[in-house]
Amino acid sequence: MRRKSNVLQIVFLVVFVGLCTLGGYVYFSPQFEKNAPQVVLKNKEYWNLKDELKLDLSDQSGIKYYKVVFKAGDNEKVLKTEVLPVPVKDLSLTLAPPALDLFFKASDVQLVVTAVDSSQWNFFAGNEAEIIFNIKIDTKKPIANVVANSLAINKGGSALAVVHVEDENLESAYISFNNDEEIFALTPFYKPNHYVSLIAWGVNIQSFEQVSLIATDKAGNVTKTKIPLYIRPLAEKVDQININEQFIQNVSASVLEQSAMQVPNNLVDIFIASNRILREQNVKTIKDDSRKYMDRSMISSFEIKPFQRLENSRTAAGFAERRHYHFNNEKIDEAWHLGVDWASVKQAPIKTTNKGRVIANKYIGIYGNTLILDHKMGLATLYGHTSSTRVNLGDEVAAGETIANTGTSGAVLGDHVHFGVLVQGIEVNPLEWMDHNWIKTRITDILAEAKKVIDTK
Repeated sequence: MRRKSNVLQIVFLVVFVGLCTLGGYVYFSPQFEKNAPQVVLKNKEYWNLKDELKLDLSDQSGIKYYKVVFKAGDNEKVLKTEVLPVPVKDLSLTLAPPALDLFFKASDVQLVVTAVDSSQWNFFAGNEAEIIFNIKIDTKKPIANVVANSLAINKGGSALAVVHVEDENLESAYISFNNDEEIFALTPFYKPNHYVSLIAWGVNIQSFEQVSLIATDKAGNVTKTKIPLYIRPLAEKVDQININEQFIQNVSASVLEQSAMQVPNNLVDIFIASNRILREQNVKTIKDDSRKYMDRSMISSFEIKPFQRLENSRTAAGFAERRHYHFNNEKIDEAWHLGVDWASVKQAPIKTTNKGRVIANKYIGIYGNTLILDHKMGLATLYGHTSSTRVNLGDEVAAGETIANTGTSGAVLGDHVHFGVLVQGIEVNPLEWMDHNWIKTRITDILAEAKKVIDTK
């Protein structure tokens, strides 16, 4: 009896161990994975009944079957279903819209996706997922109209547009220059659903194609409205500038070092690195800071006085001068000068004509120690090469306040200030913004006209 009992215990133990091993294998084996397939709708949950819908299905063991159904009230339509001969771990589906007569009365529909994987779990049936996406139907394009705008724009200059944009599912609205070669943000203006924007035609953009108001809703409906502008050329001035070894070693190399950039061994390479590569980075920094920190709160009026030149100064350089740089009688580089340079006595006080908020106070490569003041509506002013500043980042500056002193920081030959006017970070012709008549006819009169039109609605 004892021997029989021992045999039974051994048999039981073997069976128990076998079952535990089998259970462990089933539980931990990848072939018996227990995770249901994942389904992602790549579109936002709005639909215009025109664009294709895109789904991503994924599963560790592979998708072996899926079905996609649209439901609108009592109506139902299978858009796509398939049994895959070979399971696929990652599957992308593109679904064409169903017949419009099925959904034209519905404002809300459901996309029901069923997916089964190839796991041996659930008695070899696999894991199943049923995901329901609630989708809002929106086939109406946004309202996007031009209320008023400047008559013309000069190359290198500015213009203004006031627009009306409205949609209950609005995603974005902006002004596009040359099919998004430049994009300008809108600032709320006067009353709800109305916006204003300054526009710049940068001197680096040679041809003018068109300026458009672009409004897009969450369903992908787009309205594009042309903003009519006469265009006027810019009289460019070309300067031939000779660069010597002393300037490259003392100025160009120093600017690179202060900007944490590697200084090349060759003199020509040093100058190109500072004048071209660093300049591109500096221009991007100015543009990024100006757009990031511009005041986008609603405005009803825009009081801006013509900017005044540095007191008792002479103009050392003008806007849109195309500088050709020569070293040892050979041209080695060229660049635009974007702004005006004013020179007076050393470390002359710099006063701002208009109130503003300090949105940048830092060293910016070739511009040296630089201040940028935001004046609202995307307009800002830049003061470069300063020796010292009297204000801090975030300060509200009053008109007529001394904000800095001229200096020699950055890539300069002598003490002066580089004064720049920025439209959403793009340097434009300061002479326009120093002209009382230009500001009145191109800016303030347009805003007044727009308010009258808005009030009549």
